[in-house]
Amino acid sequence: MRVPVGWEEHAAGVARLERSYAALPPGAPVRLAKRTSNLFRGRAQPGPGLDVSGLAGVIEVDGDVAEVQGMCTYEDLVEVTLAHGRIPLVVPQLRTITLGGAVSGLGIESTSFRSGLPHESVLEMDVMTGSGEIVTTKPGDELFDAFPNSYGSLGYATRLRIELEPVPAYVALRHVRFDDASSLSEAVAGIMESGEWDGQRVDGLDGVAFTPDELYLTLARWTDEPGPTSDYTGQQVFYRSLQQRTTDRLTVHDYLWRWDTDWFWCSRAFGAQHPLVRRVWPRRLRRSDVYWKLVALDRRFGIGDRLDRRAGRPQGERVVQDVEVPVDRLPEFLDWFDHEVGMRPVWLCPLRVRREGADRPWPGYPLTAGTTYVNVGFWGVVNVGPDAPTSPRNRAIEAKVSDLGGHKSLYSEAFYDRDEFDRLYDVSNLTRVKALHDPDDRLTSLFDKVVQRR
Repeated sequence: MRVPVGWEEHAAGVARLERSYAALPPGAPVRLAKRTSNLFRGRAQPGPGLDVSGLAGVIEVDGDVAEVQGMCTYEDLVEVTLAHGRIPLVVPQLRTITLGGAVSGLGIESTSFRSGLPHESVLEMDVMTGSGEIVTTKPGDELFDAFPNSYGSLGYATRLRIELEPVPAYVALRHVRFDDASSLSEAVAGIMESGEWDGQRVDGLDGVAFTPDELYLTLARWTDEPGPTSDYTGQQVFYRSLQQRTTDRLTVHDYLWRWDTDWFWCSRAFGAQHPLVRRVWPRRLRRSDVYWKLVALDRRFGIGDRLDRRAGRPQGERVVQDVEVPVDRLPEFLDWFDHEVGMRPVWLCPLRVRREGADRPWPGYPLTAGTTYVNVGFWGVVNVGPDAPTSPRNRAIEAKVSDLGGHKSLYSEAFYDRDEFDRLYDVSNLTRVKALHDPDDRLTSLFDKVVQRR
């Protein structure tokens, strides 16, 4: 079992990071030396990077607060906090997402309808800026408020003090079916206001739209009530259970990672959901980071394109995106998506920012305070033909989401022109804050990272 690393080891990790910064050639770009990533966009081959190998653990847990290093994965973070009967307020779905990555690149999960996004439960953090300085920043500071959705263009979090919430041993689930997106949207709006459904408290809320007339919300309730639990790390597949049963029960640990085992439903592309393949696929290798490596191999060698050509299928366009649309515009978006993209199932995750006091409290990702959004996640390939290299479906999605007053996450490919990108993500504010902490412009800009893939 993992244990906190303590302050002395943390100080050693920061010192190692600072030495690696000092060793960079003068004027060289500043970037992380990371072996893994949860980003889905290519980039130029990196040069020398910062040594973050000593910044991957939990420093300490004190009641409902944890001090965590920036490169700590949520898998390791949760292992430590669960030993204290607690979890972070929002735990993104994939095990190897890091806390620093979720804060600088956003994250979301089923508790986001009541707890917002991961950065909103950060009480304080240390950031290594492009100038090599370690800056301590808190909510309300310009650096802190511009940091979410900056993707390393403002620096890298080395330490984060975060809120935790107590949890019991189990999670009771209800899978509620809806026959159309309008009914589901109305249900989401009601749960957001009351925190309940059919008289029972809702602690976690997400769902899946399989077809236009088969949609589900999964309502999670923390509970200590004893009873049998399901296991979706074996032969059974979690997302299929939504269609097969109306109630379920998981341990808190298994609930947090229910989507990771099959990378939502994307493991089917590798045959991992076929009963015979699943029996011989080692359980320890049924996880998102393994599938991500397979995707990287496919991209490197063009395996999928070769198989499409051999099968006579049109050339494929990769459509891997998460977007947020206002809950009342969700039916319109899904109807458009079915006609123009045609990819199902899709993930649905309601959210509302926690922060109040400003119309758009987080400038880099300007969700409107008090507005309920639904994150729609879709990940796959659409066989569009010779136009595939121009990414017509992705560009159409970007335009539609903007028309509906929504926003698009930037962990994957983006195709905006510079003016549109700057407008959507308030790059003028980001550029101003960056100039204060990176006067020599050693950190790659957000546009260059996301759109130019540098």
